[in-house]
Amino acid sequence: MVKPGGICLAAGYWKAACSITDIHRMPYFSRLILFLFCLMALVESRKPKKRRWTGQLETSKPSHLYKKNGDVTKVRKGKPQPLLRVDEHDFTMRPAFGGPAIPVGVDVQVESLDSISEVDMDFTMTLYLRHYWTDERLAFPSTSNKSMTFDGRLVKKIWVPDVFFVHSKRSFIHDTTTDNIMLRVFPDGQVLYSLRITVTAMCNMDFSHFPLDSQTCSLELESYAYTDEDLMLYWKNGDESLKTDEKISLSQFLIQKFHTTSRLAFYSSTGWYNRLYINFTLRRHIFFFLLQTYFPATLMVMLSWVSFWIDRRAVPARVSLGITTVLTMSTIITGVNASMPRVSYVKAVDIYLWVSFVFVFLSVLEYAAVNYLTTVQERKERKPQEKLPCMCGMLHSRTMMLGGSYSESEAHSLAGCPRSHILTEEERQDKIVVHLALSSDSNSSRKKGLLKGQVGLRIFQNTHAIDKYSRLIFPASYIFFNLIYWSVFA
Repeated sequence: MVKPGGICLAAGYWKAACSITDIHRMPYFSRLILFLFCLMALVESRKPKKRRWTGQLETSKPSHLYKKNGDVTKVRKGKPQPLLRVDEHDFTMRPAFGGPAIPVGVDVQVESLDSISEVDMDFTMTLYLRHYWTDERLAFPSTSNKSMTFDGRLVKKIWVPDVFFVHSKRSFIHDTTTDNIMLRVFPDGQVLYSLRITVTAMCNMDFSHFPLDSQTCSLELESYAYTDEDLMLYWKNGDESLKTDEKISLSQFLIQKFHTTSRLAFYSSTGWYNRLYINFTLRRHIFFFLLQTYFPATLMVMLSWVSFWIDRRAVPARVSLGITTVLTMSTIITGVNASMPRVSYVKAVDIYLWVSFVFVFLSVLEYAAVNYLTTVQERKERKPQEKLPCMCGMLHSRTMMLGGSYSESEAHSLAGCPRSHILTEEERQDKIVVHLALSSDSNSSRKKGLLKGQVGLRIFQNTHAIDKYSRLIFPASYIFFNLIYWSVFA
């Protein structure tokens, strides 16, 4: 049996409380509780203790057989000294502040011409814009590094040229997956600053020769704050400063050439500024408009000429054909003008379409003239027959005797006479001599009319002659117009 005093000492309690004399003096019940308490303390003292977390990973002790050397590259020896001493200078001022103007060279590489809008008179271009200048405050000593390259985060801490696009409507710097900005600094302080930009700028277009036109657009670059006394913009390599991708193409235009120019721009309130120009000339493809505009208009004009070969008495056929061609020409003119800006001058396509419309409209008027003159001629033929009703049958006696039948014009004349006034066969035979005398008199009167210069009157009164001459005059006039039009505008 374990002594209570030994248990208490093993548990580490006070010796005064665990002496034998004191225990014997205590009551029995108190000694039992003290015994149980000492027993529990002994059990708890023998359990393994859990280590507290100190925030550091514990590593196993290396064995005496293998000893791992430490990674000296991960040991921080102290704060490295920066090569670019950005914090030591005030970059809110331009380099060489107070001295001569700082030269800033520019070159551009055109990545794409995205779109050209005739309605809005603008174009959209994506390009790489690069600036070159020297800032001695960014010079750094280096024997191994030829240059240091940074992204857009350093641009906010140093001075960069404030170049903007004149007459631009919208522009942005690409930011996928990060801002497309590159900054390269050389040991002597030379700086290369490059951006990838998409800009939509205004282009003053002249549509007087549309669609046989060529357009010249310009993208203008200029410093916003610095005049020519503080900043001098110039093309770094002259005409070689502008480079384009050979794969650039447009659906409606052919890119003829790119070139650069520069000049000074004056503002009355601020002064003179250097301005750089990116000029490019575009020529429109004509084949699309030939298929969609010129060929349909020409076919409508030719279709209106078909009415000259239709009988003048076929009123529904000739009227419906003329109205159809007129309405079709109106639709073509409306469709072309809907896709164009509302300019106040006449375009080349307007001249062609409206002249074609006039030809179609004149073909309708030609039939109106034919129909009117036909009606007038029939009325003139009926008036003498009404005055001499007894001659209705006699006027056609020789024709019936010789041919055995009446002609169409004679049948109309007979139809206009009353049945009682038509002569019988015997009466016609008795009056053949009178009829021959009348016919000879009419032939003599016709000859006199020709001698008096009435040929033009007969042509206008003869409806067949109007259609006959229209078949020649209309095509010849339209061909002559096309020769003049394409020689002037093509």
